[in-house]
Amino acid sequence: MQINATLLLIIEILYLLTVVSIVVVVISENRNPIKTVSWILAVVFLPVIGIIWYAVFGQDVTKKYVISKRMYSKLKRRPLDEMETPVEIQVPDEHDNLVSLLKNMDYNPVLGGNDVEIFTNGRDKFDQLFIDIENAKEHIHVEYYVLQCDEIGMKFQEALIKKAKEGLEIRIIYDSFGSRKLKKKYIENFRMAGIEIEPFLKLTWSSITSRLNYRNHRKIIVIDGQVGYVGGMNIADRYIEGFKWGRWRDTHTRIEGKGVQGLQSVFLIDWYFVSQTLITSRKYFPLLENFGDVPMQIVNSGPLNDEKNISHGIVQAIYDTKKSIFIQTPYFLPPEAMIDALQAAAIRGVDVRVMISKRSDVPLVQLASRSYIKNMLESNVKVYFYEKGFLHSKMMVFDDSLTLIGSANFDTRSFEQNFEVEAFIYNGKVAKVANGIFITDQSNSKQVILKDWLKRPLLKRFIESVLRLFAPLL
Repeated sequence: MQINATLLLIIEILYLLTVVSIVVVVISENRNPIKTVSWILAVVFLPVIGIIWYAVFGQDVTKKYVISKRMYSKLKRRPLDEMETPVEIQVPDEHDNLVSLLKNMDYNPVLGGNDVEIFTNGRDKFDQLFIDIENAKEHIHVEYYVLQCDEIGMKFQEALIKKAKEGLEIRIIYDSFGSRKLKKKYIENFRMAGIEIEPFLKLTWSSITSRLNYRNHRKIIVIDGQVGYVGGMNIADRYIEGFKWGRWRDTHTRIEGKGVQGLQSVFLIDWYFVSQTLITSRKYFPLLENFGDVPMQIVNSGPLNDEKNISHGIVQAIYDTKKSIFIQTPYFLPPEAMIDALQAAAIRGVDVRVMISKRSDVPLVQLASRSYIKNMLESNVKVYFYEKGFLHSKMMVFDDSLTLIGSANFDTRSFEQNFEVEAFIYNGKVAKVANGIFITDQSNSKQVILKDWLKRPLLKRFIESVLRLFAPLL
């Protein structure tokens, strides 16, 4: 009994020292104060689980395990330097500050001459994608968070293998966590056909604590440097079939024109990450005619950037807005700066609407999201619950002239930890279409009324508030 008591005391002392050590490290790293407090709460008040959580998700090891920021900056500029000298493109005057911000932060030129098509369901997106793959002449670049070897995944593979046999260059990047269910045979089938395929930050037992926290959440396809896709849809049947309890409602966009070269740049940087192969040939950035009159900036973000490009861009867009802001997002866990900006916009009279899904694929995140709703409603922000299925759309529209479509959710993880990409589209016609999509979805949603929201059970509200403490970590 004495030995057991002594062993237990040693374990308790070691555990206490571990907790204290983690707290000291977290504080000394000078992180965002909110995130620092969240980690301290997790480690102190979630015995054992908090330490494991920190070991897997809490350590900032991007400098050691990914790529130096100096190399990133070099790679970011070099591919775009292969393009013709960018011509100054006119964008609405109200977005001058935003354009300058995105240019100066991370070398994001305004790329004009684009045609843009928005898809709101998987079937339409995949039907057009397979047509574009069939028409490809030189190369196809693919980057997805989730690749699945289900029915649509097999059809996707067959289409790419067919083009590889015709002599096209094909490269694929898949996230090793998001695509963790991918079968080895599926990957080998690509390689046997001469297709280059690489995982992003491959997970092994020895690397899981340093890499699991940094996921490539991008969804990009580039065909011949002329046609590109970006948005919220991965390669999986659920984007067509949905769930038993409802449809999967998502948003994706097809771009034809010079904007695709921004996507190409992002892909080639990521290809260097996964293969250590530098590709900057001019053939991947061909001279293109004008396919339309839509200008855009392609903005990427991730833990390599000191500046949080997408996040800063959204905050700037909110402060520039004078009439309306429509936001669709599956997860609403915004950083404080974004909360303040939205509340300020609503208070000064901007029509601010936020639409999130009534049901979610991640219940804990959904509960934490709901803790923000009361403050939003009190500031005259209108909140809607989409009821027809799961709303996975990541779309924002500002003042009938700016539309954002990409992979980033409206949460801290997307803005700070994930590798994301977003198209900032400056065009009234595109914004009109996007607004129409929002209004259609609004007809399938229920508006949240403050007095009804306050009547919910106290225990439920308390649980949501507790989970909000960990929001920066979810």
